[in-house]
Amino acid sequence: MKRSEINAILRDADAFVERCQFRLPPFAHWGPQDWTRRGAEVSEIVARRLGWDITDFGSGDFRRRGLCLFTLRNGSPENLKAMRGKTYAEKILLVDVDQETPFHFHWAKTEDIINRGGGKLLLQLHNATPNEALADTPVTVSVDGIRRTVEAGGVITLAPGESITFVDHLYHRFWAAEGKVLAGEVSTVNDDAADNRFLESIGRFPVIEEDEPPLYLLCNDYGRYYRAG
Repeated sequence: MKRSEINAILRDADAFVERCQFRLPPFAHWGPQDWTRRGAEVSEIVARRLGWDITDFGSGDFRRRGLCLFTLRNGSPENLKAMRGKTYAEKILLVDVDQETPFHFHWAKTEDIINRGGGKLLLQLHNATPNEALADTPVTVSVDGIRRTVEAGGVITLAPGESITFVDHLYHRFWAAEGKVLAGEVSTVNDDAADNRFLESIGRFPVIEEDEPPLYLLCNDYGRYYRAG
């Protein structure tokens, strides 16, 4: 992806989040120079990969297959193992109309996905087989605490205010309809390095062509600008 495209996505994201009256923490708007002045006090942001995350999943077409998200808080896998400290994570996801996040599951993470505003969020579901393919068995999930069962490949639609719980080994893909969606994710610790199983072989973090300076840093940019360690 070109940096100019990423910057444009960030400007759109800022405007949409503002319209939804959701507030991001101050570090969401730190640019490269802000990061060069920071020290050890922000090491948690870097270590836990908080902040902006933009991916086209290797598609080369962000508007068709991609996702812009912001991680607000996240513990470590060690916290989860010890059941001490932050054992949870929270994100917002900005999902455009017909913009797909492809089929994936998590080996360990349980998460709630919440439609916090905008259009409708559509989620297609499959159980995973023992060899991690799509199963043809019915899928049972909790939607706002109410048990629902759909056929394999069934789609559940969330209107603003509604939520769904995904347990481990449950394949899901999602997109928006009738308007862009501000979705929330509340989960156990998020570990993008080790806990995502995509059905297809895809690129999770994009290779960036630096055709202009970054507006804000992505979580995978920190190593280039933050030196305190």
